[in-house]
Amino acid sequence: PGLKMHLLTLNMLFDMPVWREVLMAFGLCSVSKESCLNCLGLGSGHSIAIMIGGAVEGLDARPNCFDLTLAKRKGFVKVAMLSGASLVPVFSFGENDVYEQWPNPRGSRLRQLQEKFVSALGFSLPIILGRGVFNYTFGLLPHRKPITTVIGSPIAVRKVDVVDEQEVVRVHSLYLEKLEELFDRHKADHGIANDQKLHFY
Repeated sequence: PGLKMHLLTLNMLFDMPVWREVLMAFGLCSVSKESCLNCLGLGSGHSIAIMIGGAVEGLDARPNCFDLTLAKRKGFVKVAMLSGASLVPVFSFGENDVYEQWPNPRGSRLRQLQEKFVSALGFSLPIILGRGVFNYTFGLLPHRKPITTVIGSPIAVRKVDVVDEQEVVRVHSLYLEKLEELFDRHKADHGIANDQKLHFY
């Protein structure tokens, strides 16, 4: 309540003339640094939603996998510091259950090809296995699985004019810690084993 949410997506999608207008009509914005700061600078109550792991993390999206591409991603922390915006840890249980994915372990030839594709074009092509219209064993539709999103407490971030790298590392580490606490607090409610942990890459 009282928040104006701006959903952010790939910059490249705004280079496509007609598609750009469609995205903007639905209120989506570019995930560039300038766009983030502009949205957060619109006034009190404006916030942004970013899938930090992006295309690379999509390659790990499969049931019972909790691998997050977060360890080296610190740009969102710098944006928070420059704008004074709070960071809010969020996790969606069941999101990885709607599709199976063809095995692509890190280091495999398939994974290397997929990562090269991401580097070249900015989005990933996971080989997904879903359900069909009249069957539940094969197809491209998502499986009917519940998705529950849990939201943690905001992490206050002090606004600065010049980003200090040591402070970036501290805030980033705090964010990962709070995200892990959020996952551990709610995992039992979603049938996840007590010894299961998040893995940051």
